[in-house]
Amino acid sequence: RELALAIGEEKKLKMEGHTIHFDGYYDQGRDKPHTKYLLSKDVDWGLGVNYIKKGEGLKEIYSFLDGSMIGKEMLVKFFSLGPVNSIFSLKALQITDSAYVAHSEDLLYRQGYKEFKNLNGSPDFFFFLHSAGKLKNGVSADINKRRIYIDLEENKVYSVNNQYAGNSLGLKKLAFRLAINKAQNEGWLAEHMFVMGAHGKKDRVTYFTGAFPSGCGKTSTAMIPGQTIVGDDIAYLKKIGSKVMAVNVESGIFGIIRNVNSEDDPLIYQALTSPRELIFSNVLINDSIPYWLGMGKNIPNKGINYSGEWTEGKKDKQGNKITCSHKNARYTIRLSALENIDPKADDPTGVPIKGVIYGGRDSDTTVPIVESISWEHGVFLGAIVESETTSATIGAEGVRKHNPMANLDFISVPFKTYIKNHLKFKNDLKEIPKIYAVNYFLKDEKGNYLTGKTYNKLWLLWAEGRVNGDYEAIETPIGRIPKYEDLKEIAKRELKIDYTEEEYIKVFSLRVAKYLEKMERMIKIFGNIDMPVAFNKELRAQTERLREARTKFGEDIISPVQFLER
Repeated sequence: RELALAIGEEKKLKMEGHTIHFDGYYDQGRDKPHTKYLLSKDVDWGLGVNYIKKGEGLKEIYSFLDGSMIGKEMLVKFFSLGPVNSIFSLKALQITDSAYVAHSEDLLYRQGYKEFKNLNGSPDFFFFLHSAGKLKNGVSADINKRRIYIDLEENKVYSVNNQYAGNSLGLKKLAFRLAINKAQNEGWLAEHMFVMGAHGKKDRVTYFTGAFPSGCGKTSTAMIPGQTIVGDDIAYLKKIGSKVMAVNVESGIFGIIRNVNSEDDPLIYQALTSPRELIFSNVLINDSIPYWLGMGKNIPNKGINYSGEWTEGKKDKQGNKITCSHKNARYTIRLSALENIDPKADDPTGVPIKGVIYGGRDSDTTVPIVESISWEHGVFLGAIVESETTSATIGAEGVRKHNPMANLDFISVPFKTYIKNHLKFKNDLKEIPKIYAVNYFLKDEKGNYLTGKTYNKLWLLWAEGRVNGDYEAIETPIGRIPKYEDLKEIAKRELKIDYTEEEYIKVFSLRVAKYLEKMERMIKIFGNIDMPVAFNKELRAQTERLREARTKFGEDIISPVQFLER
């Protein structure tokens, strides 16, 4: 931190412990086109894979790295991915010339020097080499030579000519790709999941993991009032003593700050507006005070931001309006700064997982929550996750993007292998977690959302009750859905609201025609991939159940009451 301040990579803000870092104007997100795997031979993983032949890629990136640290100080950092002294944890070595990168990782990860000493010369660790490259006005100058290359064969990542944390922090999503590959070979799971404690009746705490594509409610679920958080982004899951146990890989949050405000995210907002060590990146600074989009306060019409000196209405070279704070602006903070951190967040034995949640985003199909019929059906529900892009036109349908397990960008093995390992993960378990699919974004005919953020707690606590045997469920072609009486009771007890049967029927009615359209999309996608037999069986079975329901009831929209009566 002190080095970052001394060389200008960060600057102090008015509040004690707060600093600001700016990435370059064209270095504001993960560089997908130039993030490639280094592979010795051609691959067919069943998904689009961005890769380069290893010899060619190494020659190129070595030429960019050569001399890249001249005149700068090289930093060598040792970390533990996961709690220290844990069978879950992986060791990670970061070499960088960016004090900002090293400072960020100090906030986000556990120190691991002692873990490395215990290796006794073993090469069983992840290695990351990063250089911001030549700097101009404090930011990477050669962005046309920005490269992030991932060597799965040697567990190494090379990154050059960038500063944005998603490209430069090796331990973030770059290490995640290495971990997924390692997990598939060793019989455990590395997943794009939060880990949280759901607090049910009589002080009962039940742990869930959850995977959601960006913009689908992952953080808002992990931060539901009254619950506790173990981690918000990446989890390692292992079978220990016939149970599924999980740890948070990280000990901090690198979070999108847009729309974080005192009303929607009170706990995060409180942490961001009180003295503590944290880094803001790419927000607006005026009088040494940070401002960001959607913070719920009046924004000054001038200041310093990711484009330099900024005034309202400023445009870039392409004529695009420059917002006060970048839409992907971030905050980096320790999890311990949050009041709702779970007491077991650093437990080296992990926490027992009783439920898995997959979240997507669509306006016209998926019910707010459904429980899978079986573990295999649950894996299927995770694999068919879609997210719908938002639209400026109210009620207009967005573009649906398929994102299996919310992990599409990071899967580093053949997709068939990835799904097969999920399917067999239940083997030898005495306590098999229940799997849920959620959707918070159903709209009515006028384009209005049918449920608000407060209802997320309703769905979560129903799932918490289900895994503990408190509630029965209604069997439908897509899985098990809540009974109205149970949701009414939870809503009264926990939300202090009267949940009406009219609301219930509107959101839990089965939109058969829309579900069948989705099945057709999935048949088309998976028809081009060699998938496990068990997965194809689930796809066929759900499609057939939907067709039978439409034939039986003669309707494209079926009330949940009708399934209850049959």
